Amino acid sequence: MESYSSLVVFTSEDLKLFTNSFHKNNLIGDTQFGKLFRGCIKNLTGVICTQENRDVTVKIWDEKSNCLNLDSDDEHLMIKEEVKFLTHPSIHCHPNLVKLIGFCCEKEVRGVVYDLNPRDILHNIILKDVLSWTQRVNIIFQLASVLEFLHTQEMPYLVLNICESHIMLDWDCNIKLCDFGLISGGIIGEISALKKQITIPIGYVDPFFAAKGGYWQTGSDVFSFGVILLGLISTRVLGLERPKLTPDNVIHIWAKNEYKPNCSLVHKSLTEDWGYHGEDGSTITEVGMRCIEFFPTNRPAMKDVLERLKGLMVFQRFRDTRPNKRDKKFHIDFDMAT
Repeated sequence: MESYSSLVVFTSEDLKLFTNSFHKNNLIGDTQFGKLFRGCIKNLTGVICTQENRDVTVKIWDEKSNCLNLDSDDEHLMIKEEVKFLTHPSIHCHPNLVKLIGFCCEKEVRGVVYDLNPRDILHNIILKDVLSWTQRVNIIFQLASVLEFLHTQEMPYLVLNICESHIMLDWDCNIKLCDFGLISGGIIGEISALKKQITIPIGYVDPFFAAKGGYWQTGSDVFSFGVILLGLISTRVLGLERPKLTPDNVIHIWAKNEYKPNCSLVHKSLTEDWGYHGEDGSTITEVGMRCIEFFPTNRPAMKDVLERLKGLMVFQRFRDTRPNKRDKKFHIDFDMAT
């Protein structure tokens, strides 16, 4: 690994200490290439800590998790690229990207430590059905914001494996992208031959570019975003498992079968929430449907998606602080999306 003066080089024993030996009670969830754990740093020498106990997230790589057949030259490729990406000056300040504390590149354990006290991954939270309408729209907006940020860099980035299992939420319901195993563009460069051999999470893969044999563009991220948007408003979720492809359990197939012009695919339970407006339901459904168009030229850029989302009634009313048992806090930072 290169030297990164701002980061701590951890040992495998450190990561075990933080997570109680990767105890199952600290497991947050699986990623495409490994696992996420809750951790706590307690007075560790060399770690700057402004509090006695520092809650963190630990991500480890597992070659067995998704057919990672790496030779000796490539065994640290993904962790090297993630560290390089997340520490770059143009990237590390974005509020919806995880912040690195340090990394470990030992043979026994390879992982990173994020400065994040995690609530959960988005996949698990959707399954629990605890998100209000305004929280869901806030998550959609933040995801659109960070993708627009990455796509509009001088050298655009392509994330490629965006799904609910790679999005963490903090306790204020702010999202943090936390997996960059297939990232390309920007300072990373063109997608490598190794990454081209890795399967994108099923249900989120862009069918147009998949048919072209893995020729990917930013429109592929737009497609995945559309799947997540439609899943959030309809309370559906896929995850990383490989389901049998049926019209009911693959979100973009289900949505295309159900959608009619000017209709809403928002789940009935969400239409009763404070902040929901009928026009918003139709508008956000249309945005999601445009994002999953088969031909990329028919999909909007993330900048256009953000403009549509800013026009929603919920964002015009979000300063209303009336108490609601399901929606205690709602905040959006429009400055980060301009």
